[in-house]
Amino acid sequence: MTATNSAVWLPFPAEEVDGLPEGLDYRYWDGEPDYPGDPADCAYYVVPYMKGPEVAVRPLAKMGSVQVVQTLSAGIDHVEPGLDLLPAGVRLCNAKGVHEASTAELALTLVLASLRGLPGFVRGQDEEKWRSGFYPALADKSVLIVGYGSIGAAIEDRLAPFECARVARVARSARASARGPVQTLDDLPALLPASDVVILSTPLNASTRGLVDAGFLAAMPDGALLVNVARGGVVDTEALVAELESGRLRAALDVTDPEPLPAGHPLWHAPNVLITPHVGGSTSAFEPRAKRLLAAQLTRFAAGEPVDNVVRTTG
Repeated sequence: MTATNSAVWLPFPAEEVDGLPEGLDYRYWDGEPDYPGDPADCAYYVVPYMKGPEVAVRPLAKMGSVQVVQTLSAGIDHVEPGLDLLPAGVRLCNAKGVHEASTAELALTLVLASLRGLPGFVRGQDEEKWRSGFYPALADKSVLIVGYGSIGAAIEDRLAPFECARVARVARSARASARGPVQTLDDLPALLPASDVVILSTPLNASTRGLVDAGFLAAMPDGALLVNVARGGVVDTEALVAELESGRLRAALDVTDPEPLPAGHPLWHAPNVLITPHVGGSTSAFEPRAKRLLAAQLTRFAAGEPVDNVVRTTG
C-alpha cells in the first residue's frame, strides 16, 4: 500500500528539497500561527526545527490521520508531551545521521577551549592583557563519554588523534563497539573518579533526567571538566553551580536547565564555566543533511516501505 495523495507538512518549501517523491501533497509549515491546511489531513508531520515544544506539539491533537512524526533533532523530548494525543501506531522518527558531525565538532571545541583557557584569552584580548602561562592539554587525559549512541561514537572518532590516555563509554545497555566495550550507567561510580573529562551526549528521558546530580559531580576528580552537548535536564544545575563556585570542577555547556538561561542566573557568572547557546547542531551541515534525510524517508513512505530511525510507536 502506498501513501499517494497523503499530506506532508515540511519545515522547508518542497521545491527546496531535492529528491522528494511525486504523488504526495507537500505543505510548508515552520511553526507559523496559521496551519498550511487541516491537520486532520496530515499523514507525515516533520516537526519544525528548534522552535520549542509548544510549536512542536501544537498540531498533534488534531492530527488524527498522521502516520509518521519526524523530528529534525537527535532528541525527541520536545515532542514527547504530545505523543499521548496521537492515535495508536504512529511512528516517531528522529534525525539520526544529521547532527553527529556538528555536535561532535562542538563537543571537541568545548573540551579544547575550556582546557586551553580560550575564554580567558578572549577576555584578555578585550582588555589588552597578555595572559600567557601553562594550561591543561587534552593529551594524556582520561575521557568518559556518557551516552554512546551515534553522536557519542562520532565524538570518540574525533578524540582519536588527541592522544588521550583512555576513552571509556557508557550507554543504557552494555555492548561491544568498534573502539572498545560500552558499559552501563551502573558502572558510573567506578568510572567517574578516574575521568578527567566527562562528555554528556545522552538523550533526555526518565533514566537520564537529573543523572548528573550532586553525587555524580562529587565522584568526579578535582579539576575535572564536565561537557554537556546532550540536554540541560541531564544535569542538576544547582548542584553544578555549587561545584563550580567551590572551584573544584570546570564545565563547558551547550545546553542548560533552564533554557534559554535567563539573565541574572548564577550559572552565567560561575567560575570556570563556558556556555554556548545550544548550537551543537546549528551549522551549515544541518540543512543539506536534513533535506537528504527527508527525501530518503519520504521516498520510503510513498512506496509503502518501512521508514528509518523509528524510536517509538504510539499505542
